[in-house]
Amino acid sequence: MGILSHTVGIFTHPDREWQKIREDHDSVGHLFLTHVPILALIPVVSFYIGVTQFGFDVGDTHRKLTPGSALSLSILTYAAILAGVYIFGEFIHWMARTYGVEGDEDTLRYESHALAVFVTTPIFLVGFVGLYPDLWVNAVVTLLAACYSIYLLYEGIPILMNIDKERAFMYASSVVTIGLVLLVIVRIGTVILWLLGFQPIYTD
Repeated sequence: MGILSHTVGIFTHPDREWQKIREDHDSVGHLFLTHVPILALIPVVSFYIGVTQFGFDVGDTHRKLTPGSALSLSILTYAAILAGVYIFGEFIHWMARTYGVEGDEDTLRYESHALAVFVTTPIFLVGFVGLYPDLWVNAVVTLLAACYSIYLLYEGIPILMNIDKERAFMYASSVVTIGLVLLVIVRIGTVILWLLGFQPIYTD
């Protein structure tokens, strides 16, 4: 499987693309490295440019971050994204047997991580909105991307995991819950890092 393969298909014809992803039988490492490190750069680089070059409003004040501060936060965000997607895939794998997914462990891990990689793809791709770091614009666009990600999840699990729709619905609902928990953990981790000295530093 090549770099960023299936990325377009997951938007244009998700049913057929999930079936192609299932048939790939790629390794988890190759799948992860040819997608997540590249896609994760979109929101990170966009955020860096947005907060250092264009700035954002804090109350009645327009602020920008210093390049050094923005770089530190961008690196931490990038690392958190990579770790988050991988852990998400591991949780999907951990829950698979509970919902009766069959197959050998290598195939099951690949399918679980493929699900994690491709359902988070819409959120990565809309990361370009970070070039215009307005809170409400970013929130609305990210919410729309998250909705499509959830649609992909419910659409993809019965195909990728080859289980009936009733079990797939319960499985997908559990995966959504795990995703929300991971999001909360990332938010809490961000606050902790701020308290440890990585808080934003604004230009004069």
